[in-house]
Amino acid sequence: MIDYLIIGSGLAGISFAEVALRNDKSIFVLDNNSQNSSKIAGGLYNPVILKRFSEVWNAQEQLIMMNDFYSLLEEKLKCKIDFKKPILRKFFSIEEQNNWFAASDKVGLAPFLSTKLISKKYVGIDSPNGYGEVLQTGYVDTALLLYKYREYLNQNNLFLEEAFDYNELKSESDGIRYKNIQAKHIIFAEGFGMHANPYFNHLSLNGTKGELFIIKAPDLDLDVIVNTSVFILPLGNDLFKVGATYHWKDKTDLPTEEGKTELIERIKEIITCDFEIVEHFAGVRPTVKDRRPLVGTHKDHNSIHILNGLGTRGVMLGPSMAKALFDHLENQTPLDPLIDVKRFKTKEKK
Repeated sequence: MIDYLIIGSGLAGISFAEVALRNDKSIFVLDNNSQNSSKIAGGLYNPVILKRFSEVWNAQEQLIMMNDFYSLLEEKLKCKIDFKKPILRKFFSIEEQNNWFAASDKVGLAPFLSTKLISKKYVGIDSPNGYGEVLQTGYVDTALLLYKYREYLNQNNLFLEEAFDYNELKSESDGIRYKNIQAKHIIFAEGFGMHANPYFNHLSLNGTKGELFIIKAPDLDLDVIVNTSVFILPLGNDLFKVGATYHWKDKTDLPTEEGKTELIERIKEIITCDFEIVEHFAGVRPTVKDRRPLVGTHKDHNSIHILNGLGTRGVMLGPSMAKALFDHLENQTPLDPLIDVKRFKTKEKK
């Protein structure tokens, strides 16, 4: 019998897998590659919601845990995945400047918003009103992280690429049985795929489609992340990741002409030079109506759990939410009511 069977190897799944392994627990991971939102994510971590100049929930705590988590992962996987890089908010008016400096006086935002106006001129961007700098920011190369972590799992015989068959899951007195696997606990970390899960599909997981580009822009000289209505993230070799759109009705992971047009228009609002679209991606983020993760245990099955709903901030939320669930299961540490799935009173379907 193993300690944890984990379904899904996106940011939520590997965060929990790593927390469990660091605590000397045995794991096994199943994934069928049906969900790609973690793989194609922008990977940015940013403690401020720039649209409203408000603090991300529990931002400082998440950043501290995240920094330690990815630092140790880089040592383990022997690759660079966490890139510390400033995020600059381009100001389109003096009013936006004033709003920034007013926000930087707030207690929760002061550690994250620089009060120094950045007036540097970047070739390819017209910015007469300058920029504000967000502190403690950067990005994680999520595609590389997921690839290298799955490689690690495979090398240690801890991974199987297979669709999960819910009919084969049996809840027993001392844990669960799935086909020939016995485990004390099962963790569902399926992202938007949760809608097919009869144990948790009553939960309020909306899903928000996002589309991104990789563009080539030889005349754009940028060594920071610029964020306005979209972000522009330098990747090197004149390549930049640009995103993202937000669509609530389309739940497919196929790029659309509508998304393409929207991204092109927004890029042209920021940069003044020519660019070429190299790749066009799409994925459905596991977003929740109340903007809080889905963490906890099924009300009728003590060994069946969920870690989901990381939304647009999976890079920041993954490590802290995984630790919260692990501590809850191993040490009976109460879950924050804001993330506990018990906040949804809808009757379970199973």
